[in-house]
Amino acid sequence: MDKHILILGGGYGGLRIIQRLLAANLPRYTQLTLIDRMPYHGLKTEYYALAAGTESEAKLRVAFPEDPRLKVQLGEVTSIDLEQNMVHLLDGDPIPYDYLIIALGCEDKYHGVPGADQYTHSIQTMPQTRETYQALNNIKPYGQVAIVGGGLSGVELASELRESRPDLNITIYDRGESILNPFPEKLKRYVSQWFHENDVDLVHKANITKVEPQILFNHDQPIEVDEIVWTAGIQASRIVQALPVEKDSMGRVALSPHHYLEDYPHVFVVGDCASLPHAPSAQLAEAQGDQIAQVLLNMLHGEPLPQLPKIKLKGVLGSLGKKHGFGVMGDTTLLGRVPRVLKSGVLWMYKYHLG
Repeated sequence: MDKHILILGGGYGGLRIIQRLLAANLPRYTQLTLIDRMPYHGLKTEYYALAAGTESEAKLRVAFPEDPRLKVQLGEVTSIDLEQNMVHLLDGDPIPYDYLIIALGCEDKYHGVPGADQYTHSIQTMPQTRETYQALNNIKPYGQVAIVGGGLSGVELASELRESRPDLNITIYDRGESILNPFPEKLKRYVSQWFHENDVDLVHKANITKVEPQILFNHDQPIEVDEIVWTAGIQASRIVQALPVEKDSMGRVALSPHHYLEDYPHVFVVGDCASLPHAPSAQLAEAQGDQIAQVLLNMLHGEPLPQLPKIKLKGVLGSLGKKHGFGVMGDTTLLGRVPRVLKSGVLWMYKYHLG
């Protein structure tokens, strides 16, 4: 019997599942279809560098695998019909599936702040990041940039932009007592000191109440700026939020221990749309993708489902421009040049293996 596996999204999780399936002993007549808005995989963890103007877009693209068992279809998913086993697209006929992998990623969460979705820039998708690059690099000399959110994305964008445009006045507005909230104290101090030495202003306990064109309201006080970039939180794709299944507070889907929907055992959710005990990351999406591929292969071969170990993550690496960085590996905090070199190495390995 022919089996059709439909993968929605060629990000870190979706692509890892495709790679694992194509490398394994797939039953004959198994066909994979990938639907994505882009004709290539985008290195989303590095979009901050494209936005800042320190990396070209070509460097952040990786070709999808070429294999007779894989069909890549460009398109935009508009809805998923779990009862009919159908996926609807913006243009084109609905696509039926035997197995579905939802890997649609995340979008910005604006926390109900009026004007935030209209008057701020984003680095969530490649087209949004292109627009952000244009906006930031067209700012007049000595202009003002506001970055809302002091997590990993905001910190990496601010530091990279500082290297790209030494003239700009850059301010990070963060809700917490300090930037990089979940990280160790020593690391937060190091990064804060780097920003202090490199003239990036940090505003803590910020409360952005409204955004208007070139005006940011912090605690209702207007601040005039040239451009605003929003890196203050994410939520699951709206396609996933519309599904009639159990979700967590971030709109992410509750899953069985084998990563499928409890009532729909042929539908898997990977990456930022899945409710997992870790913060969303590319590393988590790949680790989960490995397990989903294993489960799927057992299903396709009619074998019992494997016992899956708890997902363990290796750690986090972040950059402060091209020469400095920070990271956490187990209980070890890494600061300075070593984590930056490690991060470059990890990225090179990833691209090399995909290519």
